[in-house]
Amino acid sequence: MSRIGKMPVPLPKGVTVDIKGPAVTVKGPKGTLTRAFHKDILIRQEDGTLYVERPSDRQEHRALHGLTRALLANMVQGVSSGYKRELQIEGTGYRAEIQGKNLVLNVGYSHPITFEPPTSEVVFTVDRTGKNISIEGIDKEVVGELAARVRGTRPPEPYKGKGVRYAGERIRRKAGKAGKVG
Repeated sequence: MSRIGKMPVPLPKGVTVDIKGPAVTVKGPKGTLTRAFHKDILIRQEDGTLYVERPSDRQEHRALHGLTRALLANMVQGVSSGYKRELQIEGTGYRAEIQGKNLVLNVGYSHPITFEPPTSEVVFTVDRTGKNISIEGIDKEVVGELAARVRGTRPPEPYKGKGVRYAGERIRRKAGKAGKVG
């Protein structure tokens, strides 16, 4: 039995779930998420808790069991409390700013890089210094993918540590040229 798959998903106050065959819609105070799951996996709701069951012990069903439960738990957490990824910018002259709803990065290229929020639920915020970015939304997959794309514009380099990094990320530093002393 999948350890993750057999764990029930408790529904917080204010979150409702509508199950129509393989499609599940989760509504909460922050918004609504809908996702279609594999038709073989059974999702049922009892007493404010979601349960995920599989029809057999085949490898495919075992894999889908834990995946389905994890995706359901992410949807419930997203519509109740949301997700947030924080990024930091290091480097002289590197900065971020908000123009309308778009995030604009100046990270050493000849042109600024603009990111548009993929959905209306995704919100960018930048602090006064322009060095700290936060991406907030209800869909964990969308928020994580967008944070990875923002970091990918200028990944942190190992010599001086300049670039865009996740908050709290440690960069392994290299010494540089050893023969420079001379």
